[in-house]
Order: sequence, then C-alpha cells, then structure tokens
Amino acid sequence: MNFQIKYFIFLPLFSIFFFQSHSQSKRTNDKELLKGFKPVEIADLEIPKLGQSDIVIERQGYSLLYNETHEQASWVAYNLTDEETIRKFQRTDRFIIDPLINTGSANDADYKGSGYDRGHLAPAGDMGWSAETMQESFYYSNISPQAAAFNRGIWKNLEEQVRTWANEYKSVFVVTGPILKPNLPVIGYNEVSVPKYYFKVILDYRLPEIKGIGFIMPNEGLKEQLNKYVVSIDSVETVTGIDFFPLLPDNQENVIERNLCFECWTWQVSKQQNYNQSQTATSQSVQCSGMTKAGIRCKNKTLNPSGYCYIHENQQK
Repeated sequence: MNFQIKYFIFLPLFSIFFFQSHSQSKRTNDKELLKGFKPVEIADLEIPKLGQSDIVIERQGYSLLYNETHEQASWVAYNLTDEETIRKFQRTDRFIIDPLINTGSANDADYKGSGYDRGHLAPAGDMGWSAETMQESFYYSNISPQAAAFNRGIWKNLEEQVRTWANEYKSVFVVTGPILKPNLPVIGYNEVSVPKYYFKVILDYRLPEIKGIGFIMPNEGLKEQLNKYVVSIDSVETVTGIDFFPLLPDNQENVIERNLCFECWTWQVSKQQNYNQSQTATSQSVQCSGMTKAGIRCKNKTLNPSGYCYIHENQQK
C-alpha cells in the first residue's frame, strides 16, 4: 500500500486553489532570474519526491506511483520529446490489468456500467512511439475514472497542448494525476476512487527559456478555455501535497515553481479553443475578488479578465 497519501494536508480547495503571494515586482524579478538559469544534467528529473515506503513502477514510456487505497496512480511522470509525439502505432483500446501491481489493479468490471470514462493519465497520444509504450498506456494503473465530457473535452485539449509544447520546445517533463483525498465516491468491486480534480505540471528545462506551468481542473464537462485553469507549480504542490522536480537546484526550483507566466508559453489555436491572449487572459495573475464562505477575500490567483477565479465567478456583478 502506498502511504504517501496520509501525509497530504487537504485544506478546503476554495482557500488554497491558485494560492500565490508574490507582488508585481517579484514576478518581474523572477522572469529576469529565469532568463539567467542554465540547465544541468539531471537523471529522472521528472520524478516527484518520494517517501521512504514509496515504490516507483518504471516502464519504458513513463513512471508511476500506485495508490492502493484509491486503486489508481497518485501520479505518472515522463519526459516527452518532439520525436515521441510522432505516432508510429495506433491505439489498441485494449485495457489491461497491471501485472506489476502486486495487490491487483482495477479491471474492466470496475468501470463497466459506472458512467465514467477510463481516462488516461499518461495519454495514449504521448505513447504512440512504440508498440510497448502504447500497450503500457492501457494498463489500469494508468487509468482513472473521468466524466466523459471532461475526458473527451478539455482534458483531451490539454493533452494536445502538451504535445504542441513538446514539439515547440523539443522536450518537456510532465507529471499528471488525480487529486486524491479521503471519502471520495467509488466505483466497482475494487472501490476505485472517483477524483473531483486532476492536475498536470509541465517543465520546459531547455534554453533559451526555462519555465514551468501547472493546471488544476475539476472532473466535469468544462466549456472554458485552458487559461482559466492555469496555476503555478507551487499551487499544485499546495493542493496535492506532492513535491515536484525536487532534483532541480534549489535556487532554480524555487523560482520556476512559484512563477506564473502565461505569456511565456505558446498556445495552439484550434476549433475547440481560441488562445488569443489579448482577448482571453491577462498577462499577470491577480488575486481573486471573490469572498469565501468564511467572509474573507479569496486568496486564489487567477488569469481571468473578470478578476474572479472560477470558483467565485458567480459573484461577479
């Protein structure tokens, strides 16, 4: 059993979502610091910090930390290169019980009739560069129950965006997973937890511009654009309790993970999404103008032009 989950501190999401406390001058200084960083050779850079009892399952295409309590991975991590975005093998759509999970992974019966999609954490679209990696992507340890509208909508769009970045920047490090906490609803005989939120963090650790970005999204059909769910990596760490990219030099890790720079990334334009920055996002995050249930101003940071994070956008006048 994976014991990492018991160390998580789950404060109400409305009070920590997007949490950042840096001033405009601090963000400007961070951008200058990022420009001066030089990448160093680091093996397994994508692997989050591990607990003493954590056992990482390593595959050709990705690594994962399995969470027996919730019958899915706490996270999957991999380095995606531009060459690996070229699909050489088609989807198998054959979901498989993971033979490396000694306690047994979820299976077909758990998802049958549940109403949830078998959502990939490491996408099949990122694993089409070999027959083995494509098969690996369909192990149930890499699958999580996702609302159909979420899995086939904005989550798919985000996966496509990450592949675009892998092409643009030649290589990105990706960590993705469900946000797991006690008392989630479950499906199937194996009691597979149904997450309410998912996260994804991406690190571009190459010149000319080292940078990082995070996303947190609710597990439901979403009509908004991706920029609405952009957060700093620090924010994802706060919500999940996971320490990302711990092998980075400390001075680099601190700046990369606290910096939220939407305009540092290129954004693809598709029929589903329009990433015209001048129309869809402010260039800097601002503190949400909404009020929490406790009667205090929300501490979330948002890129929404309205000045409200999506949790409190119904408070707009």
